[in-house]
Amino acid sequence: MHKYDATHIQRLSKIGIALSVEKDINKLFTMIVREAKSLCNADAGTLYIVDEKKLHLEFAIVLNDSLMAGHGQATELKLPDVPLYLDGKPNYSNVSSLVALTGESLNIPDIYQVQNNSSLSHLDFSGTRKYDRKTGYHTSSMLVIPMKNHEGSTIGVLQLLNAQDSESGQIVPFSQEDEILVASLASQAAVALNNVQLIRNLKDLFHAFIKSIATAIDEKSPYTGGHINRVVELTMMIADAVNTDNKGRFRNIHFDENKKEELLIAAWMHDVGKITTPEHIMDKAGKLETIFDRMNLIELRFAWIKEKIKNQYLQARLDLLEKGIQKTEVFKALDRQCSDMISQLKDDLETIKQAGRPWEFLSEDRLEKIKKIGARKYRFGNDTYSVLTEDEQENLSVRMGTLTDRERRIIEHHAKMTYRITSQLPFPDHLAHVPEYASQHHEKPDGSGYPEGIQDDRLPLQSRILAVADVFDALTAGDRPYKKPMKLSQSIEILKSMKKDNHLDPDIVDIFLDKKIYRVYGEKHLDRDQLDV
Repeated sequence: MHKYDATHIQRLSKIGIALSVEKDINKLFTMIVREAKSLCNADAGTLYIVDEKKLHLEFAIVLNDSLMAGHGQATELKLPDVPLYLDGKPNYSNVSSLVALTGESLNIPDIYQVQNNSSLSHLDFSGTRKYDRKTGYHTSSMLVIPMKNHEGSTIGVLQLLNAQDSESGQIVPFSQEDEILVASLASQAAVALNNVQLIRNLKDLFHAFIKSIATAIDEKSPYTGGHINRVVELTMMIADAVNTDNKGRFRNIHFDENKKEELLIAAWMHDVGKITTPEHIMDKAGKLETIFDRMNLIELRFAWIKEKIKNQYLQARLDLLEKGIQKTEVFKALDRQCSDMISQLKDDLETIKQAGRPWEFLSEDRLEKIKKIGARKYRFGNDTYSVLTEDEQENLSVRMGTLTDRERRIIEHHAKMTYRITSQLPFPDHLAHVPEYASQHHEKPDGSGYPEGIQDDRLPLQSRILAVADVFDALTAGDRPYKKPMKLSQSIEILKSMKKDNHLDPDIVDIFLDKKIYRVYGEKHLDRDQLDV
């Protein structure tokens, strides 16, 4: 058997170093069991982890040399989880749960002889015996060690089976030296496992926090709920397509897990700056809409002007009658003048309504009409007012969409705010570019984008990917109040046009189309009548 000497101490040190640097939890599980088996020359080993609610031991991994023809690889056998409590009472009948609950190791020379040991007779080895019958294995000696974290709480249980004599290969009981060695390893493994779990929990918390911020941004506007989620999905679909591109521009580019996480977080955060954008601008559904739609105010104003015109002509009739003038042709002329003015008023209002529709392009002729209408005056009391205020006329003069130049600058400011907000976060090194990528999703390769007008090779690939994802969702989204969702064919033509004008990265647009990402995405998210490609 083994001797507890300097060689083992040196080996434990090397194992401890290896455990401390491993960040993949599944690889860590394998390393723990493999090294524990090796230290005491055990034939098999199993690792259980205490679940978050501390109600079960969850099966993690089993390594069995005999069953795997000496290769020591993880078997595909899935062992059941072990309850720590049965009917609300501690489960002391199972050897693993007993060790987890008491925090004390168990060293059993032969599980088939436990009935001869009064202190172990309460243990139920029916599960182990069932395992033996199922696999043809024969479990004899067993060493069960608790894995405790820095707080002294058991976070896992390491179970080793069938210690083997190093010379004869015969199955023998685990020695006290084996128990000390494995307990030392279990202590180091618990620290390593606890660190990995803490890192994973912090990462999960960070991702959940980022998603909650994104959800808050989406929910700020009833019209763009889900936009960020969709952009995230499109972004990662494009990134995966880049990773599988073996022939084009991206054949030498690969996003590893860290780079993918960086891009993922940037996609989640790309619109965080909109938290500073006023809702009445972000949700502006009509050209005259602010906190309320001022088209209703104009309609009310025109209705008042109409009644004022009627009253003026009625007063003119009364004045003529008081003067004794009753000529029919005079009254008819007054009626025609009144009718003409009301008809003109009606035409003006209809012109205003048409100009207020965000989905219709405002022609030069209609723009001139708006200017003429705005120049007309009416009296209220002793004062004279324009039919349209300067602000109303400015908003109605928007050629396409709903935003004035001033409002568009306010909207565009969200990109700068995205950078300011995200750059305040202490991202780790592998996420250091999140603020850069997140804030550049409106930049264009030709330099005409915003907020910085970055162009050519200065614009990172990740930012270009985000831009394509953002544009495609904007084109196809069915939740925008100022436009109808486009069909796939129309959206694709616009992407091609933007590619030609160097407003979107040509290679990313090509891979988006060649890999038919639009189709996969469309079948999942778009209405059936949009899927015309």
